[in-house]
Parts: sequence; structure tokens; C-alpha cells
Amino acid sequence: MSQPIPAFFIADSPGLDFLNSVATPVDVPIDWIDDGEGLLAWLEQSRLVPVEDLIAMRERAMPGELDHLAAQARSLRDWFRAFVRERKGRPLEAADLSELEPLNRLLARDEGFCKIVAHEDQGAAALTLERSRRWASPESLLLPIGEILAKLVCEENFSYVKACEGPACTLMFADHTRGHARRWCSMSVCGNRAKQAAHRTRAKRGT
Repeated sequence: MSQPIPAFFIADSPGLDFLNSVATPVDVPIDWIDDGEGLLAWLEQSRLVPVEDLIAMRERAMPGELDHLAAQARSLRDWFRAFVRERKGRPLEAADLSELEPLNRLLARDEGFCKIVAHEDQGAAALTLERSRRWASPESLLLPIGEILAKLVCEENFSYVKACEGPACTLMFADHTRGHARRWCSMSVCGNRAKQAAHRTRAKRGT
């Protein structure tokens, strides 16, 4: 199902962007991975999977296979969202590892490998080592998602993982601002709504 607007990538963290793949930007909830085509579109927009590999996967997938994969991705998202919401605002501890076994099981399925590639860009090294994957089955499309979730756990300070303060907003973000004063998913969306609400309140008080 095609979505009316592009997915949000405003979290300053790929892992949180995945959790934000379901949101209520205006009044109606939107799930950008509500079916197989939605999942492929989100993976393309996030640049987690090369476009040519997504095209190949679509061509060889069995009927219903990608929709089933999208359901798995939503289950992963719902489980991990609960993990993050419970722990946001404080550093993770070693004891939290016990709750991450489903993610470690997903990561253990990875068929990643490294390869040497050439670059023509001036100023860049002529040969560099890059990590790649074998996209052996539709389920392999979950692996880069698992990786960005693992990086969120291991590289992000959960003290600065926040939920937008918009009353109806479900988006989360990593606050990397100076002083860690970020309050809104986006100043153009929830931040602007808050300004308008404050303006209306002041106007009422002045009448």
C-alpha cells in the first residue's frame, strides 16, 4: 500500500527511525511497513538495502512472502519499541542484556562478509574494505534492521533518547543538541503546534 507521505527520518538515529516507521503525523496513524511493498519502500528510503537487491528480492519472492516479512518487521518494531520506551532517559546497564536475546538471535543469522572495492572519487582511497551481505532470502532483509537496533543499544546514550513532547505524537529521537534541550520530533510539526497553542493561550489571557 503506497503511503501518502514519505517516511520520517528525523530521529538522528537509524534505529529510532525504524521505530518511527509508524506514527501519527496529523490525525490518522500511518504505518509505513504495513505490507511487503511498504517494507521494501522503507528499506529503500532508509538506504539500508541497495535498490538493485530490493528489486531482485521483489522479483523472486513467493506470493505473500513479503507481506509475511513485513509482519515480522512490525513484531520486531513493537517489541523493541517497548524495550526503548521502558529504558529511555537512563543509561543502559549490563542487566538489560537479558532482554535483548531476540535481537541477538536475529543478528546470529547474518551472512555478512567484507570485500575490497574501488573508488574513482578524487581524494578518496583507491581501494577500501566494505561490508556487504548475501541476500539469500526475504528474511535476510531484517538483518540490517537488526544491526541498526544493535547499534542503537551499544552506541547511543539512552539518557538522551527522548519521546516527542507533542501530546499525540509517538515519535522518538536521540537528542544530540548542545545542552540536550531538544523537545520536539520536528520544530516544523510538533514544535510549531506547541508555539501556536502557546500563542492561543496568551491571546485568551489577554482578552
